[in-house]
Amino acid sequence: MSLYQYRIQKLFFIILSVVLISCSGSKKVKVLRLAHILDTQHPVHKSMEILGERLAKKSNGKLILKIYPSSQLGGERECLELLQIGSLDITKVSAAVLENFIPEYRVFGIPYLFRDRSHAFSVLDGKLGEEMLTQGEKFRLRGLTFYDAGSRSFYTKKKPITTPQDLESKKIRVMKSNMAIDMVNQLGGAPTLVSWGELYTALQQGVVDGAENNPPSFYTSKHYEICKYYSLDEHTTIPDVLLIGLDTWERLSDEEKKWVQEASTESKIEQRKLWAASEKKSLDAVIEAGVQITRPDKSLFEQKTQEVITTFKDQSEVLKLVKIIKSAY
Repeated sequence: MSLYQYRIQKLFFIILSVVLISCSGSKKVKVLRLAHILDTQHPVHKSMEILGERLAKKSNGKLILKIYPSSQLGGERECLELLQIGSLDITKVSAAVLENFIPEYRVFGIPYLFRDRSHAFSVLDGKLGEEMLTQGEKFRLRGLTFYDAGSRSFYTKKKPITTPQDLESKKIRVMKSNMAIDMVNQLGGAPTLVSWGELYTALQQGVVDGAENNPPSFYTSKHYEICKYYSLDEHTTIPDVLLIGLDTWERLSDEEKKWVQEASTESKIEQRKLWAASEKKSLDAVIEAGVQITRPDKSLFEQKTQEVITTFKDQSEVLKLVKIIKSAY
């Protein structure tokens, strides 16, 4: 069986299982199925549980959220594809993965786009953020809200990353994102595509020398068991995006849409609190496990990655977004 045939077969069984599950529910209650790749201890998953609680309360039990964590229904790309064809209702993905579906989301992958977390929140909660959430409707995807995913930093097995030179020739796992690939190339590393679920083994076996992610993901994935150096260069602040399939959205009544949107917004507020607490807990835990935390001079990395923006020289819309974000307060 070819790789293509295997993927088609896997997608078929995923769709079949979701359809069977949806057919078994009560006709008086609508069940919205949410799938994501994170484990149940992750703060984003806990925020989705809050989303389900708020949705059930607002609808008086008429709308129920069923969550499938830990890649049960596939990876982020597969979940987005299931949303597009109406076989899944809601998912959470990184904006870096979403850029492969909605080009405007490439802007979030630009290194050092935001000055700090408060700057990021002001943009995502403002007019530009609202406009970005609707950009995917032409691709059958509708954004509900942005979740905080912190800032991504490098972690490695053999030595800390204190300057861009430390990344030279290092095989660094990146998401399937052109921006992430360009960034690591600019820093002198060798970007390597590995799925999140296979990364622990890839690190263990030396397929890659390191990876990059936020503190809670570094901790909950147990990558700290292998990588004992975490360098908080905070090169990108890429939000997570909670999305609903347009097919599902259009099947909801106006009242149901209101419940879903309100519950999503409320879950975002709680998610940011959970995230902040989880970041501190995660860093404390990996330090206790023997991980060496370093805080390199970010300006060295920012200077080295400035050319990444030249990839947008023919994309006026993205350059316009950069200008708006940079000038926001």
